[in-house]
Amino acid sequence: MIFSDVSGAFAQTSEQDAHLAIENPADLSKDEAQQHYKSLIRRMARGYAAAQLDLILNYQAWPLFNDAPYISATHGQRYVNSYANRMAHNYGTLQDGEVLPVGSVLAKDSMTVTDEGNVHPGALFVMEKLPSGSSPDTADWRYIMVMPDGSLFGDTMGDRAGAVAYCHVCHEAVADRDYTFYVPEEYRIPK
Repeated sequence: MIFSDVSGAFAQTSEQDAHLAIENPADLSKDEAQQHYKSLIRRMARGYAAAQLDLILNYQAWPLFNDAPYISATHGQRYVNSYANRMAHNYGTLQDGEVLPVGSVLAKDSMTVTDEGNVHPGALFVMEKLPSGSSPDTADWRYIMVMPDGSLFGDTMGDRAGAVAYCHVCHEAVADRDYTFYVPEEYRIPK
């Protein structure tokens, strides 16, 4: 079943903690997407910082792996940017069967841009590589979703773990790449 609201978002399942997706994302050029992102970047940083998670402090200063925000179907049809901390140095070159080191953190901030011209900050999606055996149900990955106002939607190692359990279910599709999706080829920054 699909539920819709006035913002153009719809739930992909009928569960209470369903992932909301944008029904009508705008089709933006790279330049347009970048302009919208630049208009929101400070607001997004302030909002996410309200979560007071040391894990994501200054994430926007981390290496960026895309040359412009791109639509991510797995993140609700939102425009996203893919950042990785220095520990995740091999994120951009990870081959099948390789893994990221413990302490690697991947962050995808997001924005909603509808075809009606509505532009809003979206959630921050975070993955943290944990020590072996820390979370067998999620292959030792911690998933966190921070809302634009800094409220915590869920944390697989803390509050509302069930609300973000679907994250790992989706990431199982790329288990051979240490459960990490990568930037679409046309948006990759050459390394």
